[in-house]
Amino acid sequence: MSIRTTIDIPETLYDTLRSRSEQTGASMRSLIVQAIELTYSPEKQGTLLTGPIVKGKGKLGPLGEGDVNVNDFLLS
Repeated sequence: MSIRTTIDIPETLYDTLRSRSEQTGASMRSLIVQAIELTYSPEKQGTLLTGPIVKGKGKLGPLGEGDVNVNDFLLS
């Protein structure tokens, strides 16, 4: 069963959506439903991020000019 609803979206977002629809051949409705499902799916609710997002090897460098590396203090 589906439920019909009406929403107002900014014109720039509509143009982006229409363009993506034309590029992929998917309907605008399917793109909107997919975005809602990805954002609000029951599987995603209540899941916490554990561990680093990007795993790597080696020592981390400073974040920018004047920043100190936290690892220098932890390893000392």
